[in-house]
Amino acid sequence: MEEVLEEFFVHQPTWALALEIVVILGVLGKAADWLVGEAVVLSERSGLPKVIIGATIVSLGTTAPEAAVSVLAAMQGKPEIALGNAVGSIICDTGLILGIACLILPLKLPREIVNRQGWIQFGAGWLLVACCWPWEGGNPFVVGGHLPQGVGIVFLVLLVVYLGLSVRWAKASGQVAELSEFEGDAAAPMGVVVVKLLATVAMVVGASHLLIPAITEAAERMGIPSAIVAATIIAFGTSLPELVTAVTAARKDHGDLAIGNIIGADILNVLFVAGMSAAVTPAGLEAPKEFFRFQLPGMLVILVVFRIGVSLSGDRLKRPFGGLLLAIYLVITILSFAMLGPQP
Repeated sequence: MEEVLEEFFVHQPTWALALEIVVILGVLGKAADWLVGEAVVLSERSGLPKVIIGATIVSLGTTAPEAAVSVLAAMQGKPEIALGNAVGSIICDTGLILGIACLILPLKLPREIVNRQGWIQFGAGWLLVACCWPWEGGNPFVVGGHLPQGVGIVFLVLLVVYLGLSVRWAKASGQVAELSEFEGDAAAPMGVVVVKLLATVAMVVGASHLLIPAITEAAERMGIPSAIVAATIIAFGTSLPELVTAVTAARKDHGDLAIGNIIGADILNVLFVAGMSAAVTPAGLEAPKEFFRFQLPGMLVILVVFRIGVSLSGDRLKRPFGGLLLAIYLVITILSFAMLGPQP
């Protein structure tokens, strides 16, 4: 099947290939929205408290596109795409999505979340870099690095710990998760809900299968490393659920929800997306030298700026700060293509 898809995209005109990628990304994002909705309904039918659903099902569901694309890429022998998607999604979430949300309306700053999960988000980014670093020797800016399978398994263990802590913190806060937007099928028969859930899972996986060879072919035509395309174009597409959630929350003045969603997504991109992708393949994930030259430093810069901005802000993240985050995202993206793109 992989060979058939690769052959199909090879013979597509460039304009058709670009259009197909846009459509696939759109389907992937919409399927993820439906996936979360049906999973929430099914979870409520099982009697799970909303606080648990909000802290686990919703957060895992919104990162389902990143996980599906990265895990499939790793299994197909394209680990650079898997890691690129995880790193790029953190840059996209914190820079583009949070920046846009701040520009729409200054976001309420939930101090409890940013002083707790926010430091986990910050630490997760540095942990990913440290685990990819070639400690056995060699210059990572020349030879690159590697995320071993064993480290991926450790990340998954840390994921379970983090989700458990998230449930405990949510219970302690006394807040009930706002899940009404996901409850459209609340009265549907259980069989219908299960079928819809399986169908949305199939859509996410199917779209991911199509996206990987399409992006690989596009990268070859542009003369750009597929890891960079994964860290920019694929990362944007797989982050669409977070974008929709953040923009909707900002428009309704639920800035704390938007910030909490972005922080949680960044943590899961390390522990869930990168962790699962590394764990499913004995070779682990390759971290290309281009990543150490630009993508990983870009991720760390935007996380540092976010932490500094939070410490200097009052009770809201203001529009100028949103503009700064968006500008950093655009600079990272533009320079990624300019500096690491087609070489003469």
